[in-house]
Amino acid sequence: MDLLDTLTAKGLRGEVPTREEALAVLATTDDELLDVVAAAGKVRRRWFGRRVKLNYLVNLKSGLCPEDCSYCSQRLGSKAEILKYTWLKPDQAADAARAGVAGGAKRVCLVASGRGPTDRDIDRVTDTMAAIKDADPAVEICVCLGLLSDNQAERLKAAGADAYNHNLNTSENTYGTIAKTHTYADRVDTVRKAHGAGLSACSGLIAGMGESDEDLVDVVFALRELGSDSVPVNFLIPFEGTPLAKEWNLTPQRCLRILAMVRFVNPDTEVRIAGGREVHLRSMQPLGLHVANSIFLGDYLTSEGQAGQADLDMIKDAGFEVEGAGEATLPRHRADVAEAAQAAHAGGSCGTAASACGSGGGCGPCGGHSHDPEAVPSEAASSASVPSEAVPSEAFPSENDTDGELRSDLVKVRRRGAGTELAPNA
Repeated sequence: MDLLDTLTAKGLRGEVPTREEALAVLATTDDELLDVVAAAGKVRRRWFGRRVKLNYLVNLKSGLCPEDCSYCSQRLGSKAEILKYTWLKPDQAADAARAGVAGGAKRVCLVASGRGPTDRDIDRVTDTMAAIKDADPAVEICVCLGLLSDNQAERLKAAGADAYNHNLNTSENTYGTIAKTHTYADRVDTVRKAHGAGLSACSGLIAGMGESDEDLVDVVFALRELGSDSVPVNFLIPFEGTPLAKEWNLTPQRCLRILAMVRFVNPDTEVRIAGGREVHLRSMQPLGLHVANSIFLGDYLTSEGQAGQADLDMIKDAGFEVEGAGEATLPRHRADVAEAAQAAHAGGSCGTAASACGSGGGCGPCGGHSHDPEAVPSEAASSASVPSEAVPSEAFPSENDTDGELRSDLVKVRRRGAGTELAPNA
């Protein structure tokens, strides 16, 4: 196929396809799917071999967000029955992080719901990073706190953060239909602030919100232009109680085509399969590893993932290996650029420094100020129920099962780990 030959050749050279070529990937048929995955797999192996980077999410503050992002279970007015709690204490967050690192994660992603951090919030995260680094100085730390104000990125960098996550989520053209309490430009500004402070920029997208192929290509090219070092690809988890609860627009085949398009546009960038892979890729998750080089281990912010050991078994069975703590994720030429940016900002950071220097997450797609002053989990969190039973395979929708029915049976709310008294899934 001429298209795939062209895309493979460009990807092996680290070149970017045209918009027309990216759109053509999304327009390929199911009969061509394995050829698309194989072509993207050649590019993935050229730059990342068979390594899979594991990332682990710690939700420092769950729910209670004043923003109105339509996709988010933590949004203002959400009726999703998720865990809600205010800031975890540093030792609680460090304990949760330790479980992920023990499971093989080399990067811990610290996330808090809200529009953006206050100065006190930055202090809280600084203390949390110090507690995590005390236990394991080598662990990478990514922070995801929403929209950043001036000098906050510099403070996080000085405190030991490696990266900052803030997703663009969708195209500039359609962003106003997804959220109205902030703008696409606000998100771009935060990514630039993080990058400008010498933090590795982690920024990605959410697919499955009713967007067009053109929207997907627009946001992926925008991420490329912003210089995102890692691109988390989230697949919408349609939480009951949110405005997008009826948006079941994805099939495993569609998800794989989206991942392949992202890989071709970002041949030498970390591409992460983030939230929703269990719901939408399902039994085809191993094929996703041939395209992406990074996943989250275990659970997400407010939803459950598959068991951490199942993730590890899947990686091994598919012929891949977990990336070690001492291995560089990005190719040398990309790492050189990142190191040069960090060096340019060395010595000029604002704020207080924690212990060691320490990322991106694709951590959480939402982003507002917390109005709860204490870092103590709420009663709802401490009385969390045990995890629900596994979803039977026949519950998964077929390719044509997008009639708007609420499929809450596919979305499992997280009831364990951070903010609860139950052991995390790692």
